[in-house]
Amino acid sequence: MASHLSFLALLATTTWCCAIASDPSLLQDFCVADKMSQVNVNGFACKDAKDAVVEDFFFSGLRVAGNTRNIQGSAVTAANVVQIPGLNTMGISMVRIDYAPKGQNPPHTHPRATEILAVLEGSLYVGFVTSNPNNTLISKVLNKGDVFVFPKGLVHFQYNYGTDNAVAIAALSSQNPGVITIANTVFGSKPSISDDILAKAFQVDRRTVNWMQAQF
Repeated sequence: MASHLSFLALLATTTWCCAIASDPSLLQDFCVADKMSQVNVNGFACKDAKDAVVEDFFFSGLRVAGNTRNIQGSAVTAANVVQIPGLNTMGISMVRIDYAPKGQNPPHTHPRATEILAVLEGSLYVGFVTSNPNNTLISKVLNKGDVFVFPKGLVHFQYNYGTDNAVAIAALSSQNPGVITIANTVFGSKPSISDDILAKAFQVDRRTVNWMQAQF
């Protein structure tokens, strides 16, 4: 009998742990982010629902083309909980990405979101790389109206190989998906990662690592 009770207790504990490990469902119509709140929570505290206004659910920024005059030749305009407080707890956000000819959204990951991207104008070469040990490149050329999915956490990129500007819009499965640009993170961290570590990891000499770090 005692062994059965122990098993049931273990099962209940395991089920409870799994239940709290994922995001809970909404318990109200919405939870508009109160960015002035001093309460520390995973996300943002809610402001009183009666204080919600239409602007909490609206953002006009995606109608404006981003400035692609930069070294990557691209611009990402986000529409997440920072721009739209009403997205708090909703688990979704969007971005607009503008690409100059030969511009790219360089290899990066979103640690908290899967991304689905649609091409609005132009053509893009896109892809992602699977995790170790295979590191398989899954890539394709997209044209206007095409859609592509980048799985959560995997390194991915987009490149405008054409001679005209390109525009894409993407939805992400988090109110705050985060972004880790690989080159900036590895070579531009503050303080810097030891050049000995990077030289061994990338199988190059320290002088090459120092030159790469100087670019960031």
